[in-house]
Amino acid sequence: MLEQRINEVFGDDEPGHFGTGWWSGILSAFFGFLSLGAVVCLHFPQVLTSPELRAYYPMSVMRPLIQGVIVAAIVFGVISAMLRRKKVLALTGMGLALVATLLGGSSVPINGAALHEGPAIGLDWFLLDMLLMTLIFSPIEVLWPAYPKQSVFRKEWLLDIGYFLSTHLPIQVTSFLILLPATELTRWFGIPSVLAAMGHLPWIVQVLLAIAVADLCEYAIHRLFHTVPWLWRFHAIHHSSQSLDWIAGSRSHLVDDVVVRAFMLVPMMFIFPHDIIVAYLFFVTIHATWCHCNFGPTMKWLEPWLIQPRYHHWHHTSQKEALDKNFAIHLPWIDKLFGTHYLPADGSWPQQYGLYKEQFPGGFWAQTMYPFRGRKKPLSKSAV
Repeated sequence: MLEQRINEVFGDDEPGHFGTGWWSGILSAFFGFLSLGAVVCLHFPQVLTSPELRAYYPMSVMRPLIQGVIVAAIVFGVISAMLRRKKVLALTGMGLALVATLLGGSSVPINGAALHEGPAIGLDWFLLDMLLMTLIFSPIEVLWPAYPKQSVFRKEWLLDIGYFLSTHLPIQVTSFLILLPATELTRWFGIPSVLAAMGHLPWIVQVLLAIAVADLCEYAIHRLFHTVPWLWRFHAIHHSSQSLDWIAGSRSHLVDDVVVRAFMLVPMMFIFPHDIIVAYLFFVTIHATWCHCNFGPTMKWLEPWLIQPRYHHWHHTSQKEALDKNFAIHLPWIDKLFGTHYLPADGSWPQQYGLYKEQFPGGFWAQTMYPFRGRKKPLSKSAV
């Protein structure tokens, strides 16, 4: 098993707390990987970068950022090598940074005039989002975990990185599949006066209404994915994680991901201007990822109004008392409205995660093909 082999090569039995060189080694390898990937994108922007994002990259900022990541990989590698007996992580990070430097580093020239629309792999989007999400969520999971004994590199962490990769590389395909029904329906049936009326409302009111409309749509399609057996076979992948953290939220079948986003986007495009939709997409990216975090602190006064990690963790439990509960993504009052709200008043967290009495394959490709294979026996009732 690849994950086990990686753990054996890079891991050891030494302590992993701050000051032991473990985290500096992890950061060195992480930044080394990102820096090499970024430099490769500079060499082959036509095939490795998303056409939709190229125009928004300020290269006067991106080049120093890439150079900073290269330097960070080397600095953290040196620190780890000085503090830790096993040097594999440190040497890997510094080695990747060295290769990135030898390939030209951040100074690789780009012929912007030669770039054009066409098929591309979103490696740039994967690298950038991985950097941002890791910097935002990994520190809070390490410092304030809901489950202190849960390792960052818990079982199936590599599988979830694979899912993260699978939702980012084909960004052109997924964007097309998500936007096509929304753009065609609004082109034929859209009412300009509705958009104009919404545009006259204060910006913050539009954002709050967008969150409510989107969450009502997401509640409906989410509940369908739990109650319709053939839809559940796609959504079960998301609930197969035995442990929950920010990267586990990426475990989702392509069909699940596209259908949910398209179902939400269609009514949004009928009602809200483009800038409000963009603002909501930014909000849902951060908020949905945070709700999957292994993050313990909870703002009790905010629990009735905004979903926090403890609430959504109960949605992922395999404990019988919480099955088929907490379908809302942002607003807990929607679950109260439809009778699916569950949140213990004692502040407790789930003790078990995953699927409820259901056999499920391991591995990315086996899980991807699972919904399309015939069932040998009826599915058990889903875990939420």
